[in-house]
Amino acid sequence: MDPGFSVDDIAPIAILMDELRSEDVQLRLNAIHRISTIALALGPQRARDELIPFLRTEELGRNFEEYIGGNESAHILLGPLENLSAVEETLVRDKAAESITKVASVLSQAQIEQYYIPLVQRLSNGEWFTSRTSACALYHPVYGKVASQVQDELRRGFAALGSDDTPMVRRAAAKWLAPLVKQFSKPHVLSDGLTIYRRLQSDDQDSVRLLTVEVLIAIAQQLTPIEVKEQVLKQTRQTISDKSWRVRYTVASHFNELAETVGQELVREELIGHYVQLLKDNEAEVRTAAAGQIPGFAKLLEKEVILARIVPCVRELCQDTSQYVRAALANQISGLAPLLGRDATIEHLLPLFLHLLKDEFPEVRLNIISKLEQVNAVIGIELLSESLLPAIVELAEDKSWRVRQAIIEYIPLLANQLGKPFFDEQLGNLCMSWLGDTVYSIREAATINLKKLTEVFGVEWAKVQIVPKVVGMGQHPNYLYRMTTVQAITVIAPSLTLDIVGGDIIDTLLQLANDPIPNIRFNVAKALEVLATTFGGTAEGRLLTQQKIVPALDSQKNDQDADVRFFSSRALQKAHAMEVGA
Repeated sequence: MDPGFSVDDIAPIAILMDELRSEDVQLRLNAIHRISTIALALGPQRARDELIPFLRTEELGRNFEEYIGGNESAHILLGPLENLSAVEETLVRDKAAESITKVASVLSQAQIEQYYIPLVQRLSNGEWFTSRTSACALYHPVYGKVASQVQDELRRGFAALGSDDTPMVRRAAAKWLAPLVKQFSKPHVLSDGLTIYRRLQSDDQDSVRLLTVEVLIAIAQQLTPIEVKEQVLKQTRQTISDKSWRVRYTVASHFNELAETVGQELVREELIGHYVQLLKDNEAEVRTAAAGQIPGFAKLLEKEVILARIVPCVRELCQDTSQYVRAALANQISGLAPLLGRDATIEHLLPLFLHLLKDEFPEVRLNIISKLEQVNAVIGIELLSESLLPAIVELAEDKSWRVRQAIIEYIPLLANQLGKPFFDEQLGNLCMSWLGDTVYSIREAATINLKKLTEVFGVEWAKVQIVPKVVGMGQHPNYLYRMTTVQAITVIAPSLTLDIVGGDIIDTLLQLANDPIPNIRFNVAKALEVLATTFGGTAEGRLLTQQKIVPALDSQKNDQDADVRFFSSRALQKAHAMEVGA
C-alpha cells in the first residue's frame, strides 16, 4: 500500500473494489468514476499489477498514466483498451479508440513502436469487423511520431482497411483517411493517399462515398492547382454529380472549402458550372446546402460572373417550392451586397429582399431582417428603410405571436442601424405598443427590448422616450397594463440612473404598491427589491431606500395576501443587508 494512506483508508478502497465486481450496473458505474481514487491509494506498482488487468473503462484515457508511474508506464493502459476496441457496441468502441489516442499522445517513439503499433496491427487483422473499424481511428495519431519504415507499414495497413470486404470498415477508413493524409509527405499523398481515396470514392456504398468529400479537400490542400487538375478532377466531377443525393448534399455543404483549395483557375473553368448544377439540384436538401454557400463561393468570382451565373440562380431560389431552401437563401443573400456594390444591389438584390420579406414562411422573413446590416452598409439606411420598413412593420403585427416575438429580438439591431431620429419616428410607437400585447411572452420580450434599446441609445434617450410612456401605463384601468408597467420598471431600472429612478419611477411604484390586485402588489415588492439592491451601494441610493422603499415594504409586510407578505419581507431583508454591507 502507498505509505501516504493510513489503515483507515483500506476499507473504503476494498468497498470500491467490490463495487467494481458488483452485478448492479449503477454501483459499477459509480465505482468506475472513482477509479483514480483506487489507483492513488494502491500506488503505482499495485495499480499496474492488480488494477489495470481488472479494468475495462474509458476512464483510462483521462490522464490515468499519472497513477501508474507516469508516462513511461502509460503503455500498460493499452491492454484493457484494446479489448474494449473490439466489442459490439459502437459507442464503447469509439470511446475506447478515443482513449487509446489520448494515451498515445504521452508515449515515446520507442513505446509507440514497441506497444502501440502491434496493437494497431492486431486490431487491423482482427477476425471481426468491429476491431478493424476501431483500428482505422488509430493510424493518424502516431503516424508523424514513428520511423519511415514503420510509416510504410502503417500506409500498407490502412490501404488494406480501405479495401476491406465489410462496408462498415470501409466507412471508418473513409472517415479517418483525411487526418491521416494531412500527415503524408507529398510523394506519399500521390502514391498511397490517392490510391486509397480513389478506391473509396468509387465505392458502391453511398455512406462510404459521402465521407470521401473531406478526403478530397485534404488531398487538394497538399497539391498544387495543376496537380489537382491532373490527379483528382475526374473524381471531383463524379462526386458533385453523384447519383446519391446524400453525397451531393455533403459536397454542397463543403463547396466553399473545396473551391478555396483547388485554385482560381479550376474554380472558373469547372466549379462555377458544378455549383450552378447544385443550386438547381432535384433534391431540396442539396439546394438548401448549396444556398448556404452562396456568399462564400461568390467571393472567389468576378462581379460580372456573379451577375451572369449566380444571381439568376438566386432569383430562381427565391421562388423555390421548399421553404427551407428559401430560408437558407434569405440567411445568405445579403452577403452578395458588398460584392456587387450599391448600384447592382439596388437593381438586382433589393427586389429579391422585398420578395423574401413577404414570404409566407416566418423564418424566411426573419433571416432577411437579421442580416440587414450588410445591405445597409452598401445602399444606405434611407433607401433600405423606404423599401424594407413597411415589410418589417407588417411582420411586427403578424397574427402569429412567435413571429412578433422574433421581430422584437431584432429591433435593437435595427435601432443601431437606423439611428435615434429615424427609429423614434418609425418604430418608437411600435415598440411601446408591444407592452400592451395580449400574449404574455410578447409583453415580456417587449420589456427586455426596451432595456436593450436603452443600452443602444443611452439613458437620456430612455428618459424622454421610454420612461414617460411606461409610467403612463401605470394609470391604465386594465390591470395587465399596470402589471406590465411594474415588470418593465423591474427590467429597465438597472440600466437607468438614480436621478431618473428617484423621480416618476419610484412614485409610480409606491402608488401601485396599494393596487387592488395582489399580483401587482407583490410584483411591486420584487421591483423595489431590485431598486434597493441596484442603487443601495451609494449614499444617495441608501437615502432613497430609507425614505421611500423601506416604508413601502414595511406597509406591505402586513398585507392580507400571503404572497405579498412573502416578497415584501424578502425585499426588506435584501434592503437591510445592503445598508449593513455599506
